[in-house]
Amino acid sequence: MQLYVFLIITILLIVKPTVNALFIKGLGADNLAFGYLLIAATAIVTSYFYNQAVRRYSLRRIIIVSLVFFALAFILLCILYKVNAIGGAVLYTFYVISGIFAVLTTSQFWLLANMVFNAREAKRLFGFIGSGAIAGGIFGGYLTTLLVPLIGNGNMLLVAALFIIACIPLLSLIYKKGYVSRGSVSIGSQKILGDTAFKILLKSKHLTFLALIIGLGVIVAKLVDYQFSDFASKAIPDADQLASFFGFWFSTFNLVSLGIQLFLTNRVVEKLGVNSSLLILPLGIALGSLLFLTFPELWVLIIIKGLDGSLKQSVNKAATELAMVPVSLEVKNRTKSFIDVVVDSVATGIAGCLLIFVIKGLSLSSNYVTVIILFLILVWIVGIFKVRESYFKSFRQSLKQAVQVSGGTKRKRKSPLEIGRRILSEGDPDQIANYLDHLNPRNAKILKDKIIPLLEHDNDAVKIAAINQLYHYPEGTALEAVRNMVHLKDDDVVFAAMNYLILHTSLNDSRIFDSYLNHSSDYIAHAALLCLAKESQRNKKIAARYNLELRIELWLAELELPDSDHRPEELAFLLKSIGYAKIPQFYSFISANFNNRNPLIVSQAIIAAGISKEPMFIDALIEFITVKQYRKDAIAALIDYGEAISEILLAREAEKRIRNSAKKYIPTVIQTFETQASVRILLRLLQSRDNLIRRASAKSLYKLKGKNPKLNFFPKTVFRQLLHFTFEYRDIVSSKKVIRNNFKAEAYKRLPEDDHTELIQAREGLLEVLDRQLKLRVETIFQMLAVYYDRKDLDVAYKGFLSEDRDTRANAIEFLDNILSPKLKHSLLPLLELAIIEDADVYHEILEDDDISFNKALIKLIEVGDGNLRLPVIYLIQFLGDTSFLPLLAELKITAKNRDVRSFASLALKKLQPSLIETQKHS
Repeated sequence: MQLYVFLIITILLIVKPTVNALFIKGLGADNLAFGYLLIAATAIVTSYFYNQAVRRYSLRRIIIVSLVFFALAFILLCILYKVNAIGGAVLYTFYVISGIFAVLTTSQFWLLANMVFNAREAKRLFGFIGSGAIAGGIFGGYLTTLLVPLIGNGNMLLVAALFIIACIPLLSLIYKKGYVSRGSVSIGSQKILGDTAFKILLKSKHLTFLALIIGLGVIVAKLVDYQFSDFASKAIPDADQLASFFGFWFSTFNLVSLGIQLFLTNRVVEKLGVNSSLLILPLGIALGSLLFLTFPELWVLIIIKGLDGSLKQSVNKAATELAMVPVSLEVKNRTKSFIDVVVDSVATGIAGCLLIFVIKGLSLSSNYVTVIILFLILVWIVGIFKVRESYFKSFRQSLKQAVQVSGGTKRKRKSPLEIGRRILSEGDPDQIANYLDHLNPRNAKILKDKIIPLLEHDNDAVKIAAINQLYHYPEGTALEAVRNMVHLKDDDVVFAAMNYLILHTSLNDSRIFDSYLNHSSDYIAHAALLCLAKESQRNKKIAARYNLELRIELWLAELELPDSDHRPEELAFLLKSIGYAKIPQFYSFISANFNNRNPLIVSQAIIAAGISKEPMFIDALIEFITVKQYRKDAIAALIDYGEAISEILLAREAEKRIRNSAKKYIPTVIQTFETQASVRILLRLLQSRDNLIRRASAKSLYKLKGKNPKLNFFPKTVFRQLLHFTFEYRDIVSSKKVIRNNFKAEAYKRLPEDDHTELIQAREGLLEVLDRQLKLRVETIFQMLAVYYDRKDLDVAYKGFLSEDRDTRANAIEFLDNILSPKLKHSLLPLLELAIIEDADVYHEILEDDDISFNKALIKLIEVGDGNLRLPVIYLIQFLGDTSFLPLLAELKITAKNRDVRSFASLALKKLQPSLIETQKHS
């Protein structure tokens, strides 16, 4: 790729000064403006045919045909020059051809480069590749300077044609090696294929603004070029000397540009970003133009032309090409050549019109061109700020589309109400009940005509869900239908109906309890008792009036009778009644049923414990979180304790009284309260050494921000934690590389065979643990980034990073490059880039300190790891037979807070101490 662009720019620097010198000598500098106009008109006409060709043929075929055409054209010009048949028409024709060559071939090359490299590779390599272009400019310019006096302008055109032919086998080699293998990502591909390049450009704000600043850059460059050429032609009348002058300075400008490209471009773009880098060229020319207004001399124009020539092909070129990164290759293939050729040429024509108006129309000095340049630069800078905004939006949209394509195109979703009506009319009982349980009050009122009839549904769960929605309607709605449900043979339906009658009707509480507490039906009597217990929470007098404590005591006594036979549902009601009654003497019944053989009763005991809010049940509920069958009920029960449970859980975690399997669910409980205190406690949990707690806390903060973004999430604290997590992630990545690559099994041959085998297996197991840890830590980092930055942007970036498509992952990292602060960008992005880099040299460059020893890598993992990471490290250490680890293990045995870590350290010490004795014997 670098050699290919070297040849293209070499050809350009041979053709441009040669044709320019012939044109100016034959027609004069004043006619350059007409040449600009002809280039613009020709570009517009040929763009139509080029656009048709892009639709029908591959880029490879189009490039080859273009190269052959230009080679033949320059050979023809060489022949005409030798036979002295160059008139005005011929000069205009070949001036236009050389102008089209300059923009078309370079545009085709950069389009090819975009097909070869992804976003991150482009940012890393475009500077290096661009140095090839600048080197070609230097070589071509100096070659022209040296050869023109020896062989003349005509033969230089023949040399250019030979170089063009040499590009064709290089292009074939690039394709043959399989470098050009990138496909484009776009959802609306068929629509795009049907539009012209101009329409596609107008539909994209980013492309429109980008075309605007490119066009303005061309106009300014042409005006600067005119001033430079005009002053030079007046100072140097001889055509060959003028060609040498142009060749020398063009090469010198490229030499300066090469220095900038090699030593500054990557650093400038990395430091300032793509968009800010675009400002350097217009600001530089503006300062030079102001100087020219003070000193209107050739040396000032050399400086201005130098700024244009050096910065345009280095920093500005790299930034402009990177600004195209968010555009899909499909769109880029259709529009890049249009922008580079048509927009460039039209801008050249506009520059010609300005020159004709200024010089011919008003007979003004070319010094006045400087005023026009300054005005255009002002508009140019405004355009760059517009590009900055559209660049980010375009990148986000492009990445979002890429994620959708890789994950499958989503169908158009129907409105929630439309879905709700269909479920309530046609869904099965489980679907209906689940939908009603999650229905919000607003939609419940809208769907009232669909919900009321469900009170007559055959399924009891649907009836209960429908009753629960009646609270959103005026008091007493569907009173008779609900009253009739009290006599059904289902405990939950009877309770739901009775509870509604008490809470949401004008019926007197006493009337209901008088009718139902002593009812002959167990379904009704037990439901009435549960309602009484629930009502007693807000009305203590009613509990005393109806002897709630005595009724519960009698019910418990009845259960102890030898011939007692009660349904599980009755026992569940009794447990809940005790929970609502909050009478401590009955709490032992809840505790006893934690061990019931019936899972339904255990679940109800857990629920009852939560209802009671009794501190004695908290530890048991935390334990139940570890059991999948009861986890949901246990979490809900802890939430029932209210916000005070947050501090209690935080204290339990600090005391290491929570099992690893339960830790990750603790933040879920705290998050539920959605208060400022929840944020503070979650941030404190985020400082835990335990990776599971961190991940769960980050996830809860992420969800909390989505539900209540107005809360203060303490950005400074989050940022500090992000940096801390990033440095730990780096240490683990570096240590993993050492453990994977620097382990020499033969160095441990002295070990017993069993220990050697265990060592090999322990190392493989540790590498697997490290892979899992890194994956979890990346997820945690992205969730914290979503808390610190815009949540939607980070969601898109994370999905892109997880994509199976390597290019999409690269674009996700580049997208982050435009979001993150410099400090975080410098620390985090190189680590994320390791996931998509296959080049070992780049890998080593990112991990500059990866030359640590195997033992130091293990020690580093002990320092930064949690209990889950320390355990496999300690397990591996015990089989190394290396007594230098004894002090570290002794310290862990005493100071480690994790009980398993202390136990593993103790076992490792016992394993290594005999090795120490053996070593002392030998010494």
